[in-house]
Amino acid sequence: MPKDLRTYLDNLLEKRPQDVVVVDREIDPRYEACAVVEKFERENKFPLVFFKKIKDSKIPLVINLGATYERLALALGSPTVPQMVKDLATMEHNPLPVKEVSPKDAPVKEVILKGNDVDLDLLPILTHNEGDAGKYINAAALICKERGTNAVNVGIYRHQKQSKRQLGLMINPANHGNYVRAEYEDHNEPMEVALAIGHHPALNMAAVSKQAGVGRELEVAGAFLGEPLEVVKAETVNLMVPARCEIVIEGVVPPKKRHYEGPFGEWPHYYYKEGEQPYIEVTAITMRKNPIYQSIHSAHFEHNIIGAAPRLGSLFRRIQEAVPSLTGVNMPISGAARAHCYISVKKRAEGEPKQAALAAFVTDPNIKLVIVVDDDVDVFNETQVLWALAMRFQADRDLV
Repeated sequence: MPKDLRTYLDNLLEKRPQDVVVVDREIDPRYEACAVVEKFERENKFPLVFFKKIKDSKIPLVINLGATYERLALALGSPTVPQMVKDLATMEHNPLPVKEVSPKDAPVKEVILKGNDVDLDLLPILTHNEGDAGKYINAAALICKERGTNAVNVGIYRHQKQSKRQLGLMINPANHGNYVRAEYEDHNEPMEVALAIGHHPALNMAAVSKQAGVGRELEVAGAFLGEPLEVVKAETVNLMVPARCEIVIEGVVPPKKRHYEGPFGEWPHYYYKEGEQPYIEVTAITMRKNPIYQSIHSAHFEHNIIGAAPRLGSLFRRIQEAVPSLTGVNMPISGAARAHCYISVKKRAEGEPKQAALAAFVTDPNIKLVIVVDDDVDVFNETQVLWALAMRFQADRDLV
């Protein structure tokens, strides 16, 4: 059976049942769902939480899926987290072409809503944090095509619910998706998009991997899955969408039109950015008959971990291209799993540590600090890394 969110949940329940919490009582989508997850977090617990009943919606919710590296390693079939990083790098280097299926074989086509039937209020969209501007979709892989080349780009951004048929679109200016959008706008053309919600973790991990240039994320998702990603034609836009998704939202981004958006709690655990932003005019919603809605616990551990894991694979691959003696890469949670990078190398020549650090900076612009250590230091053990910094580092010689 092809892999999707449901096969992953079944595997998780079989292999790590202690990682799953099911909440039967009705939960308010405004703050309460995230408050439950945060209560666990304050007890140093990070379970996947499945809410069966969300107020004002018939659709259940899963959140905190990506809050531990161990659960993501399970998704990839990796025995350990350090091995997961190496596996991600290998898989990313060997993408698999997508596999098109017919609508009758695509669960996401079981329910199709167009025109006046389109209603975002059907979904249990959460208000995550007290200072957020409103309800946000934050676990959707946005699919679009580069103008001129038709290269398919996928990324995860934030989407404020602005009306029943309108979603905000806030893309970090450094992300490829923003370059794609800007090119359409330069030619006064709308950009077609599709938001894929609820699939195997491989899809979202591929969406936030750091690819060189626009595109390849759907093929990388297939590599992470270990099988071609099944796709099907969208209903109202000229895009292929994951066939085994729980929910797909289709729409267009009109050029040179803006709507006030934000703020929203982001990965640095701060509210970030508000102002005029592009938006999506929703043209269709397709879903399974009994879909599961997925959200990310924004501005908390899941937000950091789910974004860091695939970046680690990208970093490992790109650094290893510059320094073949690379042995390990980690982005510790102490740096929000974005800003700090620990690298270990089996040094063969002078200059390798500097090359490794520069390759990391080039790969991910969020990195502010890189520490390079010898291969006898476990980069996943922060105590060892900081010991090496204290005992082996000399600023006049080793600081770049």
